[in-house]
Amino acid sequence: MAVGHLDEAARRTGGTVIEFRLAGNATPNFHQGVIAYHDHHVAVVALRDSAVLAVADPRVIDFDDAAIESGPLTFIEAPDLVAALAEQSGFELLTTAELAQPFDAAAWPELDRDDVRYWRPQTVGDALFNYWD
Repeated sequence: MAVGHLDEAARRTGGTVIEFRLAGNATPNFHQGVIAYHDHHVAVVALRDSAVLAVADPRVIDFDDAAIESGPLTFIEAPDLVAALAEQSGFELLTTAELAQPFDAAAWPELDRDDVRYWRPQTVGDALFNYWD
């Protein structure tokens, strides 16, 4: 996800990108750009290894306390932001309904089979956006 694309989508929806968190270690497997609106924040999460995006509640990752939040993301509805992001070419944007669907490993052959067997994700969102090691 290019920062310029995220800035443009945020601007068009009345928000401002306040943080861009790059995943530098093995986990998580996604980056997140945090957008501030007048009364709330949202995160656009992007898989590191493919052009798949989703909108979620921002994650709090505090490395100073050695407390890394690693549970499943909470995906949220943000129709205006989704529409603005969808106009950016080259990205597949998954909706909350798509992310909540039961996970079918056959539909996602690029995922590591050993990880899928071990972690047993229940939903598409859990399988795609994760903290697996």
